[in-house]
Amino acid sequence: MKPTNINSRIPVNNKTKPNRKRSVHFCFWASEAAAALIRQRMADSSIISLGAYFRKMAIDGYHVNIDLTDVRELVRLLRINSNNLNQITKRANEIRSIYESDIEDLRKQYDKLWDVANGILEGLAKIK
Repeated sequence: MKPTNINSRIPVNNKTKPNRKRSVHFCFWASEAAAALIRQRMADSSIISLGAYFRKMAIDGYHVNIDLTDVRELVRLLRINSNNLNQITKRANEIRSIYESDIEDLRKQYDKLWDVANGILEGLAKIK
């Protein structure tokens, strides 16, 4: 007996679709509650295709969805700090001196950077 496509009941084989990359068809049943949970986890992982989601889960066994808002904040702070450092360097080259308040601002920004970086590292350490 040939495998069939459950949706259209048309036999699935490589003769009808010779350019098909995946030639093996899987099918299973789920309860309404299980289907809702599958759809929710699929949405959480940002995978749109049900087939792609099932392949990913069957092969990898897990999917990690990482919230990168802290990393974006770290990059934003790095850009600000880099810009400020460049302005201070330019001023130091022009007038041959650096204001103590500028150095203190840089120290505060670096402390903020380290706080965000430590938060990211702590979050990554919780992933198992």
